[in-house]
Formats: sequence, C-alpha cells, structure tokens
Amino acid sequence: MKQLRKIIEIKEELCDGCGLCVPDCAEGSLQVIDGKVKLVADNLCDGLGACLGSCPTGALKIIEREADEFDEEAVEEFLANQKKHQETASSDPQQMDCGCASTHIQSFKPITPCQSAHNPTAMPLAGSVDTQLMNWPIQIRLIPPHAPFMQGANVLVAADCTAAAVPSFQEKYLTGKTIMMGCPKFDDADSYIQKFTEIINSCKLEKITILIMEVPCCSAMNTIIRRALESATETVPVEQITVSTRGQELERITW
Repeated sequence: MKQLRKIIEIKEELCDGCGLCVPDCAEGSLQVIDGKVKLVADNLCDGLGACLGSCPTGALKIIEREADEFDEEAVEEFLANQKKHQETASSDPQQMDCGCASTHIQSFKPITPCQSAHNPTAMPLAGSVDTQLMNWPIQIRLIPPHAPFMQGANVLVAADCTAAAVPSFQEKYLTGKTIMMGCPKFDDADSYIQKFTEIINSCKLEKITILIMEVPCCSAMNTIIRRALESATETVPVEQITVSTRGQELERITW
C-alpha cells in the first residue's frame, strides 16, 4: 500500500557508482547496477538515511514522496535470499555460480627455470617470461572463501584496471601471491565485505596487498577491506598501493 513518506532519492547525474553507501544500508536496498547506485525496491528503504554520510558526491538525499510502505518482513526475506545465494555460490568450491569450466578451482605452482627448459611447449617469444599466476578463478565474486589456495595466502586484491595500466604487472605485483580481482565501482561491495570477512577469519592470511588506480571510485576497494577487517575477529597486515593511469606507482601505505 502506497503512502506519503520519507525515502531515499538518488541523483543519477551525481552518482559515480563508488558503492560506498551500499554497506551502510542494513536493509540491502541499495545496490550498484550498471555503474550507478539504485534503490532495489521502495518497500526495502526505511527512509532513515543511514547511507547519506558515506556518499562523496552528494548524490543521496531523503525526500518525501508517495511510495510503498516500509516492510520489515520483506527486508528479512530479501536479506535471507541474498545470503542463501551467496552460500550456494560458495558451498561447492569446485563448481560455482554458472557451473562453467572457467570457475573450477585450480592452484598452480610456479614454473622453475629447469622445468621450463625441459618442457618446452612452444617457441618462446623474445623477452617473454612465464606467468606468475598461482590460482584460478581470479575474480573476487567467483572465489569461494574456503578455496584451498586461500589458506595462509599472501593475497593481492587488485582492481581490474591495474593489470592493463601497469606494464610489468605480473613481475612487479603478482609474483608469489594469490590474486583476487574485481571492480569496486561495478561489483557488489556488500557481498565483497562479507566474503573478505570470512576469508580473514578462516584462512590465516599472511598479508593483503591492495592494488588500486588513482581514480576516485577505485578507493572503494580500501573501504571494502577496512570494513571486512572491522567485522572480522582475526587480523592481517595490509599494504595499499596506488598506481596512476599510466602505470606509475604513486603511493604505498601500510595499515
């Protein structure tokens, strides 16, 4: 039933899709969809505005308009379905989400120079080097928290664009690390926080290195990891590295 009440309004022209507001909505009514934050459904928003303070662009405000009344039962059902979906996605670490071969869990041992010399598979290109990739899949949303390669891992959490921007990405940042890649602007920040919290609590990580771009929306990856650390009962050292759009390292910070 519709009624005149307070509810969130999102100015799409101001929203940069950073997703910083998503974790602050306890009802889960805000999600990043197609690069912009959207209100999932009117009846999931309580109109209290807990998300307002986390928006860096001023895209959010509380207004009064005719909307479906806030429904706590609908919120509980929505959150339960979200949790069930996440649990289903991570319950079978060998076959997730889409069930395709690209999601099969695999760990790779680095190839030694001796192995490379004795097992040539193709004529090497001038200046080529062996891949430093140690795990598959690499996308954050596809990696289950209890994947074998996560145990005791030295983790590189890299924003997607960094691999394209940094010419020596593998040699400089990936060597010896388990990689988790994602886009803090387009992906679901809330599910990332839950996943990293579980990983931190259960995997006894050696270290987390965050590699992000200098662009503003990329800083949301730092917020995701900070929120996960705040929620976790275990601790892990973190190093945050920022690179420019030309691939130059601009900053290193340890937490």
